[in-house]
Amino acid sequence: MNRSGCRAEHGVVDHDSHESAGGAPADGDASRDLGGAARRTDTLSPGEPIRGGLAVLIALVAAAAALAVGHLIAGLVDPSSSPFLAVGNTAIDLTPAPVKDFAIATFGTADKLALLIGMALVITAFAAIVGLLSRRSAVVGMSAIALFGVLGIAAVLARPDFGPLSMLAPVASLVAGVVAFRLLHRMAAAAAESEVRTAPGEQASGPDRRTVLISTGAVALGAGAAGLGGQALAGSVDPAAQRAEIGELVPAQATPDLPAGADFAKVGTPTFITPNEDFYRIDTALRVPRIRVEDWRLRIHGMVDRELNLTFDDLRNRPLVEKPVTLTCVSNEVGGDLVSTSNFIGVPLSEILAEAGVRAGAEQLFSTSADGWTAGTPIEALQEVERGALLAIGMNGEPLPAEHGFPVRMVVPGLYGYVSATKWLVDAEVTTFDRTAYWEDRGWSRFGPIKTMSRIDRPTAFERVSAGRLTAAGIAWAQHTGIDRVEVRLDGGQWQEAQLSTEVNDQSWRMWRIELEVPSGSRQLECRATDRSGYTQTEERVSPVPDGATGWHSVLFTANG
Repeated sequence: MNRSGCRAEHGVVDHDSHESAGGAPADGDASRDLGGAARRTDTLSPGEPIRGGLAVLIALVAAAAALAVGHLIAGLVDPSSSPFLAVGNTAIDLTPAPVKDFAIATFGTADKLALLIGMALVITAFAAIVGLLSRRSAVVGMSAIALFGVLGIAAVLARPDFGPLSMLAPVASLVAGVVAFRLLHRMAAAAAESEVRTAPGEQASGPDRRTVLISTGAVALGAGAAGLGGQALAGSVDPAAQRAEIGELVPAQATPDLPAGADFAKVGTPTFITPNEDFYRIDTALRVPRIRVEDWRLRIHGMVDRELNLTFDDLRNRPLVEKPVTLTCVSNEVGGDLVSTSNFIGVPLSEILAEAGVRAGAEQLFSTSADGWTAGTPIEALQEVERGALLAIGMNGEPLPAEHGFPVRMVVPGLYGYVSATKWLVDAEVTTFDRTAYWEDRGWSRFGPIKTMSRIDRPTAFERVSAGRLTAAGIAWAQHTGIDRVEVRLDGGQWQEAQLSTEVNDQSWRMWRIELEVPSGSRQLECRATDRSGYTQTEERVSPVPDGATGWHSVLFTANG
């Protein structure tokens, strides 16, 4: 109830009807004059509501305080235990594959940022609703914050990288949120009571709205400081500095210089080697793991004769191999851009496994990332010397970027990344297929051989070109098999064989180009590739789930006469 409403109810109204003929107050009015404040108290209902805007602000600030304190404590003990990140990671884990595919197709490598923004918006909306429902009582708000705290605890408990100190962050988050909300709500409720019980011109006996706003602002500033502190602590390991300390990586077996004609970048294809900053990134990590090189260890165990525990120096001091490899994401749609090529530097995995001694009956290498993500790679593919799977420590002449697995990752030519390309690698168990990995648990296939595929890069979709002579260009890949030919056709006509770029190896992509005579009007261009085994990619369109997309890529464009 606001002050103007109080005046109307208790009535400084119709004075004439309460006055005697001589203008003196009547008996009832005398009591009002002598004890107005007490009389107002008698007529008020208990629990004056907090103003709606202030109630929403308090709920938002309490939510921010909860998340910020959790983030701060996580920065001290275990960055992955931050409730906000833990809930986000759990949401990723529980999201159905079609929804994930939609997110990747819609947002690309910004899918994680989109998730975080979406979570922030949901929390904001929820806090606003809770604030409005808590205008008369703090019970609703405290219960809602407690519920969110329990969800945070559950999310941290569910993480595969859960550690002994991981519970501290979500518990601190819950306590901070409840305490902040209770204190601010109590102060705001007292201010609301004081406002309606205080007569005009009297000094309030309790806190006023200004005091509440100042206190709320102070909590908000504290939350901001805590959040920034947590971010700073979580980022105390500087990957750039770590990479700089490693210095130059000099492979004993360097890749030869690229042959002339390895790409057709001048007519629209990508360059043969993808710059590190342009290399696609698809993973489940909301927070990129930050690992000190001196702390990194890789345990190779399970069905082996000798368990190995490797340090970074153990790998670096071995003869390093450098080779160009094209990696492809299984989520890549027909015509998609989740494919890139790099010169990877590392140690052959076949040598490491030979040292460990793989026992009979072993079927897969079950690898684990620092953030708990897992992959199962067929052991036969890793033991194939000619395939050349690597424990990679470098990429395009420099140590791995943080986003691409620093300090060590797996690179296995010919297999989609979800079964082969574990980043931030920390554990590798030789075992059977009885143990299932992250994506297999979510409905993807056990084996992930990369499918023969081709793409049109020029002309682009809906591009307007000049009628007449047109150079069309694109890429094709069939890692570990090799591309034999690419064909294109215009408007459903005869297939025409395109010119292929100079082959570098059978584990990387090849570019194609062709000169076409294009009449004016709306046109459609299609392409298909045939690999060295004689297989020609199928026209049938299949979504990426469960083992990669199929279909011919086609582009609609307009030729202006």
